Amino acid sequence: MTAAARLAALDSLPAKELCAMAEATLTALVDVMNQETTLLRAGHMRQAGTLTAEKTRLAQDYVGFARSVQRQGARLAQQAPEAIARLRQGHERLATQMAENLRVLATARNVTEDLLTDVARIVGQQNRAQAYGRSGTIASDPSNSARGIAVNRAL
Repeated sequence: MTAAARLAALDSLPAKELCAMAEATLTALVDVMNQETTLLRAGHMRQAGTLTAEKTRLAQDYVGFARSVQRQGARLAQQAPEAIARLRQGHERLATQMAENLRVLATARNVTEDLLTDVARIVGQQNRAQAYGRSGTIASDPSNSARGIAVNRAL
C-alpha cells in the first residue's frame, strides 16, 4: 500500500473510530514516556533504553493520527465533538509528560557528563611519587601522565 493510499484510508475512517485510534495511541505513548521517566529518575538507564523502540513507534503512529485528525478537523468536530475534546486533553497530558521526560533526560545527561569529566580529571592526575630533579625542583615526566579518555556523548 502506498503512502497516499494509507493516508486516504486513515482519513476515510469513521470519526469516532479515527479519534479512538488516535486516543489509544496517545495514551500508550504517554504511558511509555512515563515509564521511561520513572526509570531514568531511578538511574536505570539500560532499562529505560529498552523502551526507545516502542516510544519511537508510538510517536510515529501518533503523528500520523494527529495529522489525519487535523486534515479531518471540521468533519470530526461535527461528528465526534466529545472525542475531539478528549484528544485535546490527552495532547495536553502528552505535552506535560514530554516536558518532564526531557527535563529528566537533560539531568541524566548532565550527571553523566559531570561524572565523566571527574573521571577524566582524576585519570589525568599523576599518581606517582614525586622526587627532586637536578635543579632542586620537583621533576615531572610528561610521558608518564595520562593522555586523557574518549567520551561518547550519545545518551
